[in-house]
Amino acid sequence: MIISKQAWFGFAIGLATPFVFLPLVLLIMSFAFSYDFSFFWHQFTTSSLYASKYLSLGSIPNLIWFYIFLNREAYSTARGIIMATLALVPFSIYVNFF
Repeated sequence: MIISKQAWFGFAIGLATPFVFLPLVLLIMSFAFSYDFSFFWHQFTTSSLYASKYLSLGSIPNLIWFYIFLNREAYSTARGIIMATLALVPFSIYVNFF
């Protein structure tokens, strides 16, 4: 199976988005719960229980990218975003249980 350039582009977007939006999610949570940003960042970096949950919250913007490319009928790019999201699942399971 040959993977197109558009699928690789979607894969790159799908992998980069959670790590770009993770600090934004933690910042929003710090404003919502009236805690300091460093409190949530410390939870993310030290506690595997919270790291998995925060990474899952950081992956939500992948849905936005997916629907944008799906509406533009860029199915290969949307497929790459789904593949990247599925590639993060083993990492999330590993962080959660080990």
